[in-house]
Amino acid sequence: MSKPKVFVTRKWPASVEAKLKALYDVTLNEDDRPLSADEFKSALQNYDAVCPTVCDSFPADVINVDNKRCKILGNFGVGYNHIDINAAKAQGLVVSNTPGVLTHSTADIAMTLLLMSARRGAEGDRLVRAKQWQGWCPTHMLSSDVTGATLGLIGFGRIAQAMARKAHHGFGMKIVYFKPSPADEYVTDDLNATRCESIEELLQIADYVSLHCPGGEATRHLINADMLNLMKPSAHLINTARGDVVDSAALIEALKNKRIAGAGLDVYEGEPNVHEGFLTLDNVSLLPHLGSATLGTRTAMGEKVLANLAAFFAGDHLPDRVV
Repeated sequence: MSKPKVFVTRKWPASVEAKLKALYDVTLNEDDRPLSADEFKSALQNYDAVCPTVCDSFPADVINVDNKRCKILGNFGVGYNHIDINAAKAQGLVVSNTPGVLTHSTADIAMTLLLMSARRGAEGDRLVRAKQWQGWCPTHMLSSDVTGATLGLIGFGRIAQAMARKAHHGFGMKIVYFKPSPADEYVTDDLNATRCESIEELLQIADYVSLHCPGGEATRHLINADMLNLMKPSAHLINTARGDVVDSAALIEALKNKRIAGAGLDVYEGEPNVHEGFLTLDNVSLLPHLGSATLGTRTAMGEKVLANLAAFFAGDHLPDRVV
């Protein structure tokens, strides 16, 4: 019996690619180059499974391609707003993802950005590299305290809770959060966390606001000019969720006019393109979507995809089925 044909859209950790080669008739992206919509359509027509990542767009016009052979999209990532789920469901195309294995690495990046923004880390690095530092001075590059400050989390899933534990137990931060329904008591008791009745309430009291909500139309530009105007002038915004949750133009204006003190971003609208306005600002720290970028985490994500593919081809229940 021939092996199922599998197409992988980007380069994965070597150990996972080796397992793919052993198990399937696999085509890898050896050059790790971004692929076009036409290439995605061709993959759907010629392979039993296609494994995209969060940087690959699978809208309805791609998914609805004629003469489709593919039966499963084994997504390499937790988020799946780059896939038109309704179109996939209508076409009977199974979609899986990789939850649970990137919690701490992404929470670590959120804390990294919080600290960078609070303590002006990126600005200081640029100053030293440009040989413009004139030496220690009592009033040079004064920044914001983190210990004891209030961290507001919009969304309170696994990653947000992991960040809250690091912030509360490690830095003594006070935790407030917003989600439509209260979190489990054992979680909030451990963190002494308080639920806000609305995002607006959270924005007004938090010293640091960290976004942990999914992307998509429901949350597009959730953080806009009106929301930014509710934040303290001394507050910082951290985004490791999805770029389209934040209105980039509004955030740039808020940072430029010192409406808020700073921001730390790991994700962007239309990435890998980054709004030019961010590049001229000293009070924003920018990372290239590093949330899950540890070897251990990316390997675990690949193993999750392998488990979903194995279950699908065996006719078993998928551990991480989206649709």
